[in-house]
Amino acid sequence: MIYISTSCIKANTIKESVISIANEGFKNIELSGGTKYYPSYETDLMELKNKFQLNYLIHNYFPPPKKPFVINLASLNDEIYTTSINHCKNAIRLSRRFECQKYGIHAGFLLDISVSEIGKTITNDYIFEKKQSLKRFSEAWESLLDYSKDKPKLYIENNVFSNNNKQQFDNINPFLFSSFEGFKELNRIINFNPLIDLAHLKVSAKSLSLDFNEQLTALLPLTDYIHLSDNNGLQDQNKGLNEGSDILEAIKNNNVTNKTITLEVYDGIDNMIISYNNLIKCIN
Repeated sequence: MIYISTSCIKANTIKESVISIANEGFKNIELSGGTKYYPSYETDLMELKNKFQLNYLIHNYFPPPKKPFVINLASLNDEIYTTSINHCKNAIRLSRRFECQKYGIHAGFLLDISVSEIGKTITNDYIFEKKQSLKRFSEAWESLLDYSKDKPKLYIENNVFSNNNKQQFDNINPFLFSSFEGFKELNRIINFNPLIDLAHLKVSAKSLSLDFNEQLTALLPLTDYIHLSDNNGLQDQNKGLNEGSDILEAIKNNNVTNKTITLEVYDGIDNMIISYNNLIKCIN
């Protein structure tokens, strides 16, 4: 089943994003970040779900918090850590209400990132002690598993380690789970279902001097949930899937049967539709 991320639509409210996607005839919509909080968002989403007969998934930074922040379940800052856990529990509650089967959360970071630094150069160069952060992440994850009781099924998404990050942190990778080795490291302390973002993996593999196809071959069989977009291999750009795309080629060469796929294409609704059609041709 293919979902369209609401992040594909630039809008102030989640209602506007969902309407734009539904009006194009798409029924499967992943609710993600990029919109502002307003009191009636939950009621609006339920009304739209019924009106258009929609299937929802909820991802990471949805629902929009009243006060913006960056989720970090590995943070050593108590306020950020607690706020992150509470945000995820609210997303789990909402997933139940909307009958979502899956909820994906980004793996944690060994530093705290400000809202203004999302997708840009990160200026905070204070790196947490890894053992402590892994312990925090493990405790947060167990708390969320206990809260969800597999309704919805929880996933941890691989982080992106960009070329800018590599230069900024002098080859130290402060992002948990950005490669197959990162998966194994995290999997040694917690059991989890991975959500594999192929675009993230493409960038991280290049930055870490790893072979993208080897990484994908190792990770893809471990999951039934993937995110798709494309980029230049240096940074996460959420570009469309044009014919000949590295990501489309990877899909052709790997079995994605029975996997949930979300398109995260941010360069306009027309490119999102082209990407959807190219993906359909690729997997059929």
